[in-house]
Amino acid sequence: MYKIQTLNKIDQEGLQVFPSTTYEIANEMADPDAIVLRSFSMHDMELPQSVKAIARAGAGVNNIPIAKCTEKGIVVFNTPGANANGVKELVIASLLLASRDVIGGVQWAKSIAGEGEKVPVLVEKGKSCYAGSEIKGKTLAIMGLGAIGVLVANAAQSLGMKVIGYDPYITVDHAWNLHHDIIRASSIESILAKADFITLHMPLLAETTGFVNAETIKLMKAGVKILNFARGELVVDADIKAAIEAKKVGAYFTDFPNADLLKMDKVVAIPHLGASTSESEVNCAIMAAEQVRNFFENGNIRNSVNFPAAEMERNNGARLMITNKNIPNIISQITTILAQAGINIDNMLNKNKGDIAYNIIDTNNASLSDDIVAKMKAIDGVFMVRTLPAK
Repeated sequence: MYKIQTLNKIDQEGLQVFPSTTYEIANEMADPDAIVLRSFSMHDMELPQSVKAIARAGAGVNNIPIAKCTEKGIVVFNTPGANANGVKELVIASLLLASRDVIGGVQWAKSIAGEGEKVPVLVEKGKSCYAGSEIKGKTLAIMGLGAIGVLVANAAQSLGMKVIGYDPYITVDHAWNLHHDIIRASSIESILAKADFITLHMPLLAETTGFVNAETIKLMKAGVKILNFARGELVVDADIKAAIEAKKVGAYFTDFPNADLLKMDKVVAIPHLGASTSESEVNCAIMAAEQVRNFFENGNIRNSVNFPAAEMERNNGARLMITNKNIPNIISQITTILAQAGINIDNMLNKNKGDIAYNIIDTNNASLSDDIVAKMKAIDGVFMVRTLPAK
């Protein structure tokens, strides 16, 4: 019986992925095998020794102590793309709101509610103050062509925008999904200088923190509209304020409000609604649960932020999974132990990510003894050893 602890309310459709015959699920429990969560902060939480996997039902993992988990051999999963459509739709809505001052117009219209029969006349006189432009024919720069960036790019192109994307690390799958008319920029300088709208869809890393700052803003067109539905820290708020006051930036739409942003003119701060759709919550929960189940039942790893991707079809024999430091001579020690026990390796996969290596080994045996597991664990540099009996 695998024990799954939830630290937030997880959609029931996702939890139903776990068969009740082999999984126990609760908000509080001793010695859980895995933790599934959404926004709960784990940084001050003591991680139980029993935990082998943590799954975030969402893309961001800032609330999880990744380095600590890696040291303990805990696989951390996220669910990239599961909420992508929900974010994409809000980005497209914000593009339209940024081009037409609909929000300002609505707020002004409410202010004349007490004028009675004069309202229609006042509307006709005042509407010119809220005129805008159409997005058709305008240039949209997309910084980051991951799951969300690709969806935004294709949607904006279908609305008649000229779309330029920048992502030096774009995957083959994401590249294939881009509409053929979308231009890929070769440099940050070239894409920022051409854009009427800029939307951020890059991960928050040391090199991307504060990406929109006084220096990058200098490269942009006057009156550019900037959208940030990725991470608040990608933008230097003080520099945005100065650029708005200088009329260099025409508007800033962000999904990450703070006290300073809420006081700024020309800033629309949305209360982190990008993935707040019922469909996104269901998709994220299902994806997180499926990844945890695949890990426990097959040893496969998909969408981990700290472990290498590793998937191998099962044979009919017992399976051995080993996590170790990515250093020489460990594989030879593992195979030697198996050979001395008279166990033949039917298939083997070795993957690494930075300092971590992960191995999946299929044998022809029905099971693997506790003695073999103990010898594997005794190898210097090995973090974790799991076995699965023959199917």
